[in-house]
Amino acid sequence: MTETLRETERPLRADARRNRERILESARALFAEYGAEAQMDDVARRAGVGVGTVYRHFSTKEALLVELVRQKFRLFADRAREALEQGGDPFAALTGVMRRNAETAARDAATQQALAGAGDHIWSQARAEQEELLTLTDELIALAVRAGTIRADVRATDIGMLMCGVCATMGFSLPGFDWQRHLDLVIDLLRPR
Repeated sequence: MTETLRETERPLRADARRNRERILESARALFAEYGAEAQMDDVARRAGVGVGTVYRHFSTKEALLVELVRQKFRLFADRAREALEQGGDPFAALTGVMRRNAETAARDAATQQALAGAGDHIWSQARAEQEELLTLTDELIALAVRAGTIRADVRATDIGMLMCGVCATMGFSLPGFDWQRHLDLVIDLLRPR
């Protein structure tokens, strides 16, 4: 069991919870600015805590990166779960989740790029959170297939791959690199022909 999992399983005191959140916020900002080269000392300094506090929450920089990835997948899974619970048009629910997730990624594009370059070993440690997101996305897709509002061959992994492509266009100020238009085109491709 990793240190990160143990940390999230037991309730934290209020001050420890605040420190943990400051550490994660600082890490997001630093990884966005410096990529995986950001150091734990820098995270501690920016969070306004001692480096020992950082290491009590995250035993290694890898554990910190893993938690950032896990948080992202948890957020996306929560949104998919909300969409399922709200009911309504399943295609609109799915594309609404896609749009919200893309907006989140766009606000955090530099961090997304840094995490994308962190390596497969980081992403593989968030497998449970990825699987939960895929399961919920498959449920939304199945509802849309039954309603006839999405192509019958679409899978959750397709949505993930398409969203990665949209995210790859974020952070560029080149003419024609408009992630919102890219997402509109992706969503249009999901409709039945």
